[in-house]
Amino acid sequence: MKLHDDIHNYYEKLVVEDIAQRELDSVYNDDVMADLCCTVLNQLPARYIRYDVDMEFYLPHSERMLMEQQVQTAIDVAISQVAKKKELQNGQ
Repeated sequence: MKLHDDIHNYYEKLVVEDIAQRELDSVYNDDVMADLCCTVLNQLPARYIRYDVDMEFYLPHSERMLMEQQVQTAIDVAISQVAKKKELQNGQ
């Protein structure tokens, strides 16, 4: 069985949108951004879909708002973890 290229985790889109809105890519280098994204996505459940338009059409507004809040919280946690890691590296 071939896994389709169009299958993806919908949370990835939400994470990218929130990161862009916060302009975090201007704060952190690519290496830190990769670690940040992994940290964020590991805190969130997987929500695999084929087409974003289907998710956006069928997803109730309340559930979309909850997912966005989960993303915001996960990003906040990841940012604090990155800051702590930087403090530890600078203190050594």
